[in-house]
Amino acid sequence: MKISFLLQNAYGIGGTVRATFNSAGALAERHDVEIVSVWRTHDRPCLPLSGKVRLRPLIDRRADSRRNDLGSALLGTPSALVPPVEARGSGFDGLTDRRVARFLGRTDADVVVATRPGLVIYLAAFGRRHYLRIGQEHRVYSTHEPGIRAAQDAAIAALDAHTTLTEADAVTHRRHLTATGTPIVSLPNASPRPPLTAAPDTEAPLVIAGGRLIPVKRYHLLVEAFAAVAAAHPRWKLRIYGRGPRHAALRARIDELGLSDHVFLMGANPSLATEWAKGAIAAVTSREESFGMTIVEAMRCGTPVVATDCPHGPAEIIRDGEDGLLVRSGDRDAVARGLLRLIEDADLRRAMGSAARRNTERYAPEHIARRYEELFDELNATSPPVPVPLDRRVVAGARRARAATGRTLRRAVSGARRWRTAGPGPLRPRSACSVNAEGDLDVRLERAGMPGEAFTLTATLRGSDGPGGGQLVEVPLRRPETDDAPWTAVLERRALLLAEGRWDFHVVRADDGARRRVASSAVEQQGLLGLEPSPGAPFSWWIPYTTVKNNLSVRTWKRPAHAEAHTLTTGTGSCTVEGTLYGAQFAPGQRPRLLAVPRQDPSAAFETDVTALGAGRFRFCVAYSRVLDACGGGEAETVDLVLRLSEGAEPVRVARVVGDVVDRKRTDVYPAAELPGPRGGAAASVRPRFTACNDLTLVVRAAPGDAGPYAGRSPGSPASVTKDAAVLMGAPGVVTDESVLKSALADSRPRPTVT
Repeated sequence: MKISFLLQNAYGIGGTVRATFNSAGALAERHDVEIVSVWRTHDRPCLPLSGKVRLRPLIDRRADSRRNDLGSALLGTPSALVPPVEARGSGFDGLTDRRVARFLGRTDADVVVATRPGLVIYLAAFGRRHYLRIGQEHRVYSTHEPGIRAAQDAAIAALDAHTTLTEADAVTHRRHLTATGTPIVSLPNASPRPPLTAAPDTEAPLVIAGGRLIPVKRYHLLVEAFAAVAAAHPRWKLRIYGRGPRHAALRARIDELGLSDHVFLMGANPSLATEWAKGAIAAVTSREESFGMTIVEAMRCGTPVVATDCPHGPAEIIRDGEDGLLVRSGDRDAVARGLLRLIEDADLRRAMGSAARRNTERYAPEHIARRYEELFDELNATSPPVPVPLDRRVVAGARRARAATGRTLRRAVSGARRWRTAGPGPLRPRSACSVNAEGDLDVRLERAGMPGEAFTLTATLRGSDGPGGGQLVEVPLRRPETDDAPWTAVLERRALLLAEGRWDFHVVRADDGARRRVASSAVEQQGLLGLEPSPGAPFSWWIPYTTVKNNLSVRTWKRPAHAEAHTLTTGTGSCTVEGTLYGAQFAPGQRPRLLAVPRQDPSAAFETDVTALGAGRFRFCVAYSRVLDACGGGEAETVDLVLRLSEGAEPVRVARVVGDVVDRKRTDVYPAAELPGPRGGAAASVRPRFTACNDLTLVVRAAPGDAGPYAGRSPGSPASVTKDAAVLMGAPGVVTDESVLKSALADSRPRPTVT
């Protein structure tokens, strides 16, 4: 059977694309499956697609393609069929009318599935009776604009079947479409097994939420509910993954509730499976869900979900009290009670996590593929398609024969080329990486992308691989024991004291010296959550991650000693930090001090008390008034924070490094405090902020039109400013020896004032 899925843009990222790729890949195990993308916007799809599924674009919108369709006279002209709201929002126009009509009129598929309203309208208008015509609803009946809703309802009447993601939405469709006679069938999205090697961490004090930051997700409700959680259990944190128009409003609400050290906006993450597994609990507080893909994905990872019992999806996925909790929709206190119930009962969390993984097996792609097949068989039995005319069958058969001949010829030419060169095939290393209990990196390289007999895995410090660079290490690769097993390597944290920076991975083939970056399919950072730094000096920490170009890299820190800022509490006039000292100790009778150093004028540095709490723990409080007094005039100033354990001792940076977050600057955000000026106005704001190296600083900004009480102070010379800032920040390519920092701070002549 040949099945064609019709997508608007298979080269983008979205729930419909992901769900279609999952179903198509499963069906391709037993059928001839293609995805027909109306638009082509990139060279390759952004999401992974099974190699057994053909991808066929109809219109090329790539600006750098020599054969693009950007010069077509029909491009941008109004569509004759699709309502304007749908057309403008999804790029339907006169050119899509023509190309989709041509495809639907000529295809030799046995089944064509349309995945959005505009495509459903096309399928009803241009589809042929010699194949099954099936529409899909990826939203909820009531959420479409009235014009789109009316047009799609009319189109559904001309199809062989229409599917919804939930039975509740199928009931709604049937109620509104009783006169059409078109079967309405509930067929949920497929969710593959997560590519994880470790079980979820049910003990980690983390709640995870994920999705677009839009009003319907009601993240403000979750943030407000989490205020009660943080008050009762201060160790627990909430991470919200996603981006969207509600980001600024959520950030403001977090600051308003004093939850900056408990609720973190993590940004978008294309692979949430590894993040769900980090959390002990997942949370969903939507006003409505067309299905609830995030719920299924979290449960597939063994993470129990607390979800509001909104219409449609959650109640069909979660078995309340068995594999998750359903709470009253829109009720902040009910969400808090649900979270607290699981937080305070570890046995219940573990039991629900196991049940969640077991019960969501029904959403595995192979099970959803069988439901598709049952639908196709039932439709063929009750209303078989009109036989294809003989001439059309002949043309289609000839087309398939030509395609098969072409594939055979290409394989023969490719084989002859390889025989002539006597070399292995192209090198395309693809990896999965995880952190083990010792903090070492386990790297697994797929056998399929590494033709050859011998390889070397290299890690190169970014910025050091040019002429004269030598920051490169080689790691042995273990040969696979079977044909389908991966090549493996272990980077031992205690044996490889990698310099501080970002390291990129390559594979080098011994046969021909070919060298390629290692692509990343998954990075499991879960092992970092409960991991402690290795004892003694130097302090070292590694975080593997996937780059924006989907390559494998690792961020490393290596310092003689390190002061980890575990908690940071802000007030109207000060901030308090508690943390742990690594790589050094507070000696008896020692009088540790915090040194705050303005970058523009290090001579204005000041000291404040540090309280040693035992076992390397410390606490200090910085008064913002002292920060303002120390800063020179100007619109902005940065103050670096370092510990001086004793007179003459090496300075120790205060930072937030330990854990699994590479860039704290983006996620660990704290509010600014406005300090009054001499005339009662806002003189300046002071905000704690982490740098690109995760070092803790205080950023001072003058109020517009008011230089504040610190106006008139002359900053240090540009040369000294550059050196001091570079040393404190550990800028790439700049000497970062701690003795240089010690000398710079000794020359700063800190004031003896104590707060």
